[in-house]
Parts: sequence; structure tokens; C-alpha cells
Amino acid sequence: MKLEVVNMYPDILNTYGDMGNLICIKKRCEWRGIDINIKNFTIDKEISLEDSDMILIGGGSDSGQNIISNHILNHRNSLENFIEEGKPLLAICGSYQIFGNYYINPYNEKISCLEIFEMETISKKERLIGDILISNNLKLDMAFNLKQNHDLSDIIGFENHGGRTYHKYDPLGDVKIGFGNNGEDGKEGLVYKNFIGSYLHGPILPKNPHIADYMILNALKNNYDVDYLTENISSLNAIDDTIEINAHNIMKNRLMNTS
Repeated sequence: MKLEVVNMYPDILNTYGDMGNLICIKKRCEWRGIDINIKNFTIDKEISLEDSDMILIGGGSDSGQNIISNHILNHRNSLENFIEEGKPLLAICGSYQIFGNYYINPYNEKISCLEIFEMETISKKERLIGDILISNNLKLDMAFNLKQNHDLSDIIGFENHGGRTYHKYDPLGDVKIGFGNNGEDGKEGLVYKNFIGSYLHGPILPKNPHIADYMILNALKNNYDVDYLTENISSLNAIDDTIEINAHNIMKNRLMNTS
């Protein structure tokens, strides 16, 4: 099996280690014998998005978001088609915001966005900062073939954003500890088909290997007859995630004990 993965704007949007999401996807594919081909997409190196199986976009500062905002608009239709076809796309922080209708920056300027989702973001002076724990609202109709028992019900990460995002789509999760989309409604992120938008850095996928496998499996399903074994266990080969699971649980327990 083979996956084509596009990493968008890695030279501009890579805040708080978001490049780790690509590394996580790459290694978890390689460990399973899945051939992965990674292509970088940026302002001076455009490539076709239509033939890819997964897209990853990291977060960035307002200045980085301003740099890419007009450029990414040229690829709006390709990104919308990609999402509607059910292909996995992970957008973090600033890139998450840019899939909405608009972004009001700290200078009260309205920044054009992709307008793919009915979503608005307004920047405020007070930043929402800290480790975050949310419930996992992804429809995991499959568990993952891990060698250890892993609680799939939570997602952990780190957030640092001035933007407050508002929408009525399904969230990635309900906030247990932290702020999430806006610090008001108790919701974090956005899920639509296999699009995941989130404020969670950290990066999110190494800290939550079940989310990485969710993306890999759904990318494969678009090209291959990936079936499920009994008892809701996917046909992805097992990976020894002892280190990842321990790290996930340590942070989760630390947050719960200090909240």
C-alpha cells in the first residue's frame, strides 16, 4: 500500500513543533510497511493537490498567516474538493482559522480566508495558553490494533492562541481542561468528514497516536479495500506504542492532578 502526503507551507507554518505531525505519520507508515511519498508545498514550490491522499498544515504567527493567506486562496477549489472527497486533512491553529470565512487580526483588520467552512475567528489581546485535555469526539468505529490497551477517549495537546474561533460544526472534542476554540463554549477544533482543524500543538499526533492512525486508516480506505477484523480492531498492523502511551498518560494525569 502507498500514500501520497502533502506538507503545506512547512517553511512558514511550523509553530511549536507541528512538523512532528508529519514525522509521526511517516514513521507509523514505515513501521507498517506502507510506502509513503512526502511532497512539500509552499509559495515558491506549488504542486498538485488532487493526486495526494493526505494533507498536513501546521500553525504559525499572524505574520506567517498573512504571508500565505492570499497564496492559499488560489488553491481554494482544490482544497474544498479534497475535503469533500473524504481525504484526511489536518490543519493546526492559524491554518485551521484560514478555512473559515474571515479572521479579524489584532489590528482589527479583516483577513480574507478560504470560506470553505461557516466559521469566524476574532483575535483578542489576552492569549489562551497552556496544556489542554479534551474528549475525543471522532467517530472511532474502529479501535486500533495496539499491542497495549490504550484509552482512546481523550486527546492532549498544547495551545497558545489569541484567536477565538466560532462555528456550529462538530468539534474535535469537548474541553475538560484548557480553553479550546474560544474559551467560552467548551468546544475545541472542528471535524467535517475527514477534515480535522484544531488549536492543539505539541505536536498533536505524536501525543495522540490513535489520531494519527485514524488519519492513516482513512487515507488508505480511499484507495484500498481496508477491512476490519473482529471486535472493532482495524487491519492496521500493531505497533508497540509503550512510549507514546506512557507519555500521553503522564501528561493527562499531570493535568488532572493539577487542575
